[in-house]
This record gives sequence, C-alpha cells and structure tokens, in this order.
Amino acid sequence: MVEFETLEYDVLVIGAGGAGLRAAIEASAHKVSVGLVCKSLLGKAHTVMAEGGMAAALANVDERDSWRTHFADTMRGGYYLNNWRMAQLHAQQAPERVRELEAWGAVFDRTQDGRIMQRNFGGHKHPRLAHVGDRTGLEMIRTLQDHGIHQGIDVHMECTVTKLIKDGPRVSAAFGYERELGKFKLFKAKAIVLATGGIGRAYKITSNSWEYTGDGHALAYFAGADLIDMEFVQFHPTGMVWPPSVRGILVTEGVRGEGGVLKNNKGERFMFNDIPENYRSSTSDNPDEAWKYVTKTDRSARRPPELLTRDHVARCIVREVREGRGSPHGGVFLDIAWIKDRIPDAENHIKKKLPSMYHQFKELAGIDITKEPMEVGPTTHYVMGGIRVNGDTQMSTVPGLFAAGECAAGLHGANRLGGNSLSDLIVFGKLAGEHAANFAKEHGSAAVPQANVQDALREALAPLDENRSGDAGGPYQIQHELQELMQDKVGIIRNEADMLNALEGIESLKTRAGSVGTAGNRQYNPGWHTALDLANLLLVSEAVTRSAIIRKESRGGHAREDYQEKDEALGKVNTVLRMGADGKMQVIQDPIPAIPQELAQIIEEHM
Repeated sequence: MVEFETLEYDVLVIGAGGAGLRAAIEASAHKVSVGLVCKSLLGKAHTVMAEGGMAAALANVDERDSWRTHFADTMRGGYYLNNWRMAQLHAQQAPERVRELEAWGAVFDRTQDGRIMQRNFGGHKHPRLAHVGDRTGLEMIRTLQDHGIHQGIDVHMECTVTKLIKDGPRVSAAFGYERELGKFKLFKAKAIVLATGGIGRAYKITSNSWEYTGDGHALAYFAGADLIDMEFVQFHPTGMVWPPSVRGILVTEGVRGEGGVLKNNKGERFMFNDIPENYRSSTSDNPDEAWKYVTKTDRSARRPPELLTRDHVARCIVREVREGRGSPHGGVFLDIAWIKDRIPDAENHIKKKLPSMYHQFKELAGIDITKEPMEVGPTTHYVMGGIRVNGDTQMSTVPGLFAAGECAAGLHGANRLGGNSLSDLIVFGKLAGEHAANFAKEHGSAAVPQANVQDALREALAPLDENRSGDAGGPYQIQHELQELMQDKVGIIRNEADMLNALEGIESLKTRAGSVGTAGNRQYNPGWHTALDLANLLLVSEAVTRSAIIRKESRGGHAREDYQEKDEALGKVNTVLRMGADGKMQVIQDPIPAIPQELAQIIEEHM
C-alpha cells in the first residue's frame, strides 16, 4: 500500500501563473481557505515570458480609446467566434484590473504626465498595451506574488496534479505528486480552479516553457468537461529561427510596435503587399505614413501592416519562405535597427524600450538588435481553444470545476490579439476565484470515493512497473515523435490527408505510451514525469487534429490549403469535444448564441 498525504481546502487552484495567482488572491479575499499548486517553482510560471504588455482601454495615450473599441477589436480579431459575453467583460473590466495591479505595486512605464504608458500592438486600433518595457509578464507575476503571500494561501510548489476525483457529477478532489521525491498528495476541495496554461509542448518549435503539456485541458476532459475550438492554435509570427541557441524563442510584438519592420531576402517590406480589405481603413499602405503612427507624431496616420493580426502576419511569412524569398535559415528578417535613420540616439531608445530583447539576444545569440536584423518565423505560441466555461462565472460544464487563462476558451475566438492574454489572466482569474469561493460556501464538502483515489494512484505508478516492456527510447522518444508529427501534419498550414495521417500516428503513439516504462523509482525521476505527461500531450494533440479536420475552412489560427476560404455557416459554430460513454472523443459543432443587438451595434460602429 502506497501512502499519500491528504490536505483539504475550500478552493484549490492548480497553476500559479497570472490567472492562478489572481484566482487564489480573490478566493482568499472571500474568506475561504485556499491551496495553490504549481508544477514548477513559484515565480517560474510561463506568464513571465509575456513581454509586450496587457491590453486595456485606459485611453492614456489616445483619448479615442474605450472599452467598446477594445470589445470590437477583440471580436473582429477572433473572427466573431468569441464568447461575446467574455469579450464584453474583458474589455469593460481590464482597465480596473490594470489599475489594481498598479495599486498593488506594479511599476509600469509612464507617459510624460505620469500616467501608465501604452503601446501599439497587432489588431488594436489604438495604443492600448500597458507595459513595463518588454518584461510585463515578469512584473505581473512579481506584483501578484508579493501581494498574494500576505493572503494566507498555502502554496505547494513543484507538484503535478494527475487526476481530478468526482463525487457523482461534481468535482471533489485532485490527486498529484511532489516532483522531487515522488510523494503523493490528495487535495480535497469544495471547488477547483484550473489555470494550467497551454499545449505548446505538443509541437516541435514553440515559445512555450516545459510545463505547457496540456495538463488542465486533459484533467478537465477526463473529468467530463467540454473542450471547445481546439483547432485554433496561434503561431506567433516572430519566433527566432537562427541561431540554434535561440530557436523558437519569442521576439515580442513590441519590437514591431516600436517600429520594427519585416523584410524578405530582397529587402522588401512584404506586408504592404497583402492588407485584408476589412483592415484597409485602419492600416497604412505608405511606409512614411505608417512610421508617423509608430512614432506617435500624427494620430491620424494609419497602422503599419506589421501590426496586423498574428495569424495574418504568420501566413504572410510562410508565403515568403515557400516562394523563395525567405532568409537563409527558413524565416524572414525583422529589423528595428533601421530606426537609426528616423530618430536620434536610436540605439539607446531600443535598449530602453526593449531591454530584455536586447540583452537576451546579445547574450544567447551574439546578435545586436540595435545594429542588425533578426531571423524570425512562426513559432507555436498559444491555443485559443480550451475548457468550455460560463462567461460570467468561469465554471466549466462540470459542477465545481472552474478554469481561467489559456486553458479556458471563449474570449479569443479564432485568433487572439496580442496583449489580450495578460489582461485575460487578471480579469478572468479574478472572476474564477470569486465564483469558486461562492460555490464552496454554497455547496459545502463533497465525498471523495476511495476507489477513484486508488485508480489515480495505480495510473500514476504504472510507468514504474518493472513488467512494462519499455519503448525504445522511452517516453522521451514518444514525445519527440509526437512533436515532429504535430509540427509537420497539424502545423500552421493544414490539409485533410496530413491530418488523417496524424490521427493514425497519434493512435499508434497512444498504444506505445500505454505500455512505456521508465527505469528507477519515484525520487528524482524526470523519465517518470515525462511518461505521465504523455497522456495529456496525446489528448490535446488528438483534440487539435479532430477539431481541425471537422472545420473545413480557413479562419484565424486554423488555415487549410484544401479549404482556403471562410465558410459563412462555420462562422456561426464552435467545435465541441467531449468524452463519449465508450471513452472515445466525440466532436460536434454547436451554434454560437446570438449576440445582443446593443453589442452588435458596437461592433458595427467600430468597424
């Protein structure tokens, strides 16, 4: 009999990034006991990698901005597949959440008159991103942690949750283990908030950190919750492609927001060649006019095309590479050094506005961005799909189970605008924590069936069974093959044949993962950790692939070369995935609720 420690909380939050910390702080403020579990060390959440800023209509730099414009931008950027209620709440509440961070000690960049500075970003009509240089996510985590440690929250670091336990339809506990020594823990809870981030480690080239193995998506799915819109994966257009020491590392959109331009191997700013009709009213086709917008000397000037939505920019880069106009290593050139011809002391300007970018690439790649261009290309960055939640409460389709941040779906629709991710974390982290606390107060404790706990224990120990055959290369090899498969077959440009082949490959890898063994015991065993992650990675890979097959069109983060146009009918449905009674994944298309007339009018007015 393997022992495990039992702990009990009113609210358990799984994940300690921006959404998890904000949920834990809010739940604690409602006078309930709160436990916080994080897979890595506190302060190492992937949120720290969000660089450019958080979108909120503060109107500090451009007085024309408002929550209505932000709402319309978010809906248009998401191709209207968004949960309109979430988009409304996000736009309305983001300014208050940003000011709250400021009150808690966040040190934002400032305008000359002392207000929070805001910068331009892709898909936003006005300068909207509150920022701290290019280290905004790091400052968010620092601020939330400094505030949160005084709230009486119990933190369990380097702890992975492997399964949710239910009492009938309702979630009642989470089972997991300490990564260092392998000790098991059972967390009883009246309500659980998932804030585990994304799925990027299912792909070969990604900006995501090692924790992003789809844990929250898989935990919710296997507990009976719906997932939606998993076909929409955002490939950030500017990840480094060379040198190998920095491949996949993100180059913040802030580089383009501060004047960086994209060029092909002919020296052409190719983004001027492909401006969508629905963006022509706000996007410049003249380099000089676009530069005025960037330098804020002329508010009537239109945006540079480098600040179009991420899905569009990424596809344009892929086109340049495919047609032979790419950089030597399969990308294009991102050049901010050129601004030396436009402003005095450009070198110090770049270092001040983009300190992390400058120091990171100088140290890791030997590239001085003040003097030379970077080679960039699309890198797997974000998943718009995830756990289906109620727009007001953030509760999933499983009672007592809430979700916030990247693992939750709805806000971003088919494509996320840059900067909306950080404000998403604090807006919906707050709401999830609030409603989880209320649920805990209203419903009390639920039973934790011991048979289910023992099942979770057996599943966690299975890879250590000495009778396991052991796949050649072990769990690392399976993960490597999955990443290659998803990158090649379900990447930025997709087609039916490739995705059907990917499904066959995923099924084969699932069979191998089901019998893979790992040497050693539970102490200090990364092979065991990887083996346990495989089920989650395979689940989200299957979800992305099946959703992408059923959506026979191109929209946002889902681009198909065999269905290149948008289908009007498919613009009115979400793709829903749930586990059937036979244990197999069911995929349906569910109509999107009609948007209220007053919100539809706002969109019309801000086209």
